[in-house]
Amino acid sequence: MKKTIALIALTSILFVGCKNESAEREKIAQDNIKSYTKTWDVAINEGKIDVLDTAYAADIVLHTTPEIKGVAKAKAYYANFVTGFSNRQFIIKDMFAQGDKVTKYWEFKGTHSGNFMGIPATGKTIDIEGCTIARMVNGKIVEERDFMDNMSFLKQLGLIP
Repeated sequence: MKKTIALIALTSILFVGCKNESAEREKIAQDNIKSYTKTWDVAINEGKIDVLDTAYAADIVLHTTPEIKGVAKAKAYYANFVTGFSNRQFIIKDMFAQGDKVTKYWEFKGTHSGNFMGIPATGKTIDIEGCTIARMVNGKIVEERDFMDNMSFLKQLGLIP
């Protein structure tokens, strides 16, 4: 009888411990979603790229071609979207998180009214969709991978037929 009671007590402790750990992971995931959403609303929609100074880890890596490392270079990369496009709208269509990963499905709209990564203003409007997978550690973005249809983007800018 004592063994049965001890086994039930141990099982209960393990169950509660697992449940607490799961709840903590879910809280971190939800906090990451909230932080990530706010970061990109401020950075792109409001045009306040300096928010990346605190949102990014010092050793942030953007997996682009070429790969970008460090906050200063990452900020310069995203500043192109702010200076290159007026009437910007960065819309998060869906987002979810699991563990240290955050995935967002997004839409970016704007008018190419300024220099964008060396491309002079075309006056064309763009509307593109993409997906970003980010990794966050201690509330900071440490890594991002963006996926979008670059061919469609260049066509909308009138740079290719």
